[in-house]
Amino acid sequence: MAVKLASVSGRHRPVVVANATEGEPLSAKDKTLVISAPHLILDGAALVAEAVGATEVIVCLERSATTATAALQAALAERLGADGVDARVVGTPSQFVAGEETALVHWLNGGEAKPTMVPPRPFERGVRGRPTLVHNVETLAHLALIARFGADWFRGIGTAEDPGTRLLTVSGGVTTSGVFEVASGLLLRDALDTAGLAAGPFPPVLIGGYFGTWLDPRQVAAARLDLASMRAIGASPGCGVVWALPNGVCGLAESARVLRWYADQSAGQCGPCVNGLPAIADAFGALVTGQRSAEAAAYLRRLLPMVTGRGACRHPDGSVRFATSALRTFAGEVDLHVRNGPCPASRQPAVLPTPRGGGWR
Repeated sequence: MAVKLASVSGRHRPVVVANATEGEPLSAKDKTLVISAPHLILDGAALVAEAVGATEVIVCLERSATTATAALQAALAERLGADGVDARVVGTPSQFVAGEETALVHWLNGGEAKPTMVPPRPFERGVRGRPTLVHNVETLAHLALIARFGADWFRGIGTAEDPGTRLLTVSGGVTTSGVFEVASGLLLRDALDTAGLAAGPFPPVLIGGYFGTWLDPRQVAAARLDLASMRAIGASPGCGVVWALPNGVCGLAESARVLRWYADQSAGQCGPCVNGLPAIADAFGALVTGQRSAEAAAYLRRLLPMVTGRGACRHPDGSVRFATSALRTFAGEVDLHVRNGPCPASRQPAVLPTPRGGGWR
């Protein structure tokens, strides 16, 4: 956070954007935070505005999040400009990449909610050409709590490198889906137990949402929910999604459906999205159906490295990370589909949500 604050501090008339745009279908943490503690978010945004000399705060969240929007509007009315800033709420389209910071800035400037080629970055020239600081609302809430209780209080929980708490949206094969606040560094299996994971072997778990990574049961048993521990196994807590694969569900088929959705959610602005993502989705579909499965598996292993790092934004990279981890975690299922064709579970209705977007405007 300090680096981001320094990037706009001292610049002429900066703008602060509080980002509650939650395009991730499995995440509910930001909307839950907005509904339950809107003043905490606004406190954090006001502190950031004061620190960088901004007089304008914009809170962005999906237009479809009507309950969260009402909570924010009510909180703003209660404050009546007491923070010394002009604060307002702006609705955004319900698209996966609409919450990316350059997409938000482009939207606020009257364009489509699609990522833009950089530079300049928002901190250099953002909303109406002014330096713009974009922060997630969970980060702003943490800042407000640190200001209220002190840094030592905040560091009293979590790990030395990753102190404090994080919000998790836990769902899938658990009995109590919901948003949980946990200490950074908590064992992943303890978070799953809190949400009511059934007794027995650990299932594969999707960590970080559709922009994240599949973990196999061995990794699930040992993983901790902090940045360093996740990084060591090639993952990240990301947006705080923890989705346990339910019993009897084909993880390979679910991954194929998500990758098709990923391709559909592309902004269509670069070759990796226009050509690479549909090709990845087609190959995964072939793995699931058993049509040319062996060729599809070999093709994916050649294709995925070619897509990484070449997109206009990180959307292709997220797709590759998700696909690569699915091939590894469900390697046994891939072999079975190659040898025997689609499994009965792959013919069942989809479990992971793939909502239709509401357009880019």
